[in-house]
Amino acid sequence: MTSQTTVKTLLILGASGDLTGRLLLPGLARLVARGHAEGLTLVGAGSDPWTEDQWLERVEASFAAADSEAEADGRGELKRIRETTSYHQLDVTAEGQLAGLLGQLAGPVAVYFALPPRISQLACEALAPEQVPQGTRLVMEKPFGSDQESARHLNKVLATLAPEDHIHRVDHFLGKATVLNILGLRFANTFLEPVWNREYIEKVEVIFDEDLALEGRARYYDGAGALRDMIQSHLLQIMALMAIEPPASVDERDLRDAVATVLRASSIKPPYTESTRRARYTAGSISGREIPNYAKEEGVDPSRNTETLAEVQVDIDNWRWQGVPFILRSGKALGDKRKEAVVTFRPVPHLPRGFTGVDAPNQLRIGFGPDTLQFDVDVNGPGNVLDLDRVTLQAELSASELLPYGEVLEGVLTGDPLLSVRADTAEDCWRIVDPVLQAWAQGNVPLEEYRAGSSGPEGWTT
Repeated sequence: MTSQTTVKTLLILGASGDLTGRLLLPGLARLVARGHAEGLTLVGAGSDPWTEDQWLERVEASFAAADSEAEADGRGELKRIRETTSYHQLDVTAEGQLAGLLGQLAGPVAVYFALPPRISQLACEALAPEQVPQGTRLVMEKPFGSDQESARHLNKVLATLAPEDHIHRVDHFLGKATVLNILGLRFANTFLEPVWNREYIEKVEVIFDEDLALEGRARYYDGAGALRDMIQSHLLQIMALMAIEPPASVDERDLRDAVATVLRASSIKPPYTESTRRARYTAGSISGREIPNYAKEEGVDPSRNTETLAEVQVDIDNWRWQGVPFILRSGKALGDKRKEAVVTFRPVPHLPRGFTGVDAPNQLRIGFGPDTLQFDVDVNGPGNVLDLDRVTLQAELSASELLPYGEVLEGVLTGDPLLSVRADTAEDCWRIVDPVLQAWAQGNVPLEEYRAGSSGPEGWTT
């Protein structure tokens, strides 16, 4: 059962890092300003020898936008957090240091590992179960492990420190509003759910194309690549939501059970030269910005052959989806930003003679951030009544008042793991992609190239 005890202290490990300043603290500030985290104490910890003033300067800068928008109560809470926050220099991998700090903090404590995956794992291994106070929540950033074996090992370590519903493997890409938008669209409309299967749907695509390039993240990204960074975690989760059977409720247990069932039935089948594609960007320009060749970026090791664009076909071997390809694609430095799921329906079996103008199947598009809905339908157009026109029905879907990391933190602070990836699911996501990663490492699938600012390699369709 989900714990509802509210966290008293948020401890951020890696407090001097980029993730904390750019995403975590602004997300927390909006959460506090909206009245969702009253009485919380913020504590930062890191390996850098920061002074209290340096830490406070970071907090002030991250809280500025939320402070200007907040009502009086929210501003008061933000001020209280700034006045009570503290910073501690420590080596989280050294025996006793993290445990000593945990013992000083008012509980329950949420420990946010805003650290590289390997350091997070070493930090957990340095903790003994008796050193973790009851009620402590452990918050792990993706990627969770580097393959199925490492994910399984990390799960075993975490299980000795806290119960599963106190472990949050965060996926900031998938906000609560987005989850509920997908479920509401599917299960609240009788014109959709009866045709949401292999009989009527030809394919489903989940696409996350960015116009951002490496942006100084070579240290992390060159060891990860698009398949690990985006598809292994984020896009497989969206795919699962698009494909699940109707859950009994939107409670975290029912929903995460349904997601796990879909992922257990999922695989990427060989030959991988047909079911997967990979590519890397070369020099080009995007909106007037000159983008250097990825292989020549500072910190990049060209011999790794790290892909910046990946596409895989996932097959879900169950009754509903047998034979329907799920295409997952993510890439950097592309000319057009696309964050959407696209459902392509099968053509009608027969169109009465006389009608003209239909040359493409109907599509439903769910856009992410902001969440939108577009549904292409064919109707009788003006003029010749037999000439069918394509029109698009559009709607804006519900949006959260919180930033993505604010939604993550709200679940952590209130003990709701709905947006957290469960242990078995984290391992299954790696099981799905591990064989592909091995095939790519062996050079079995060619690494193609595309110019930064283009739509991808020649011959790829989107």
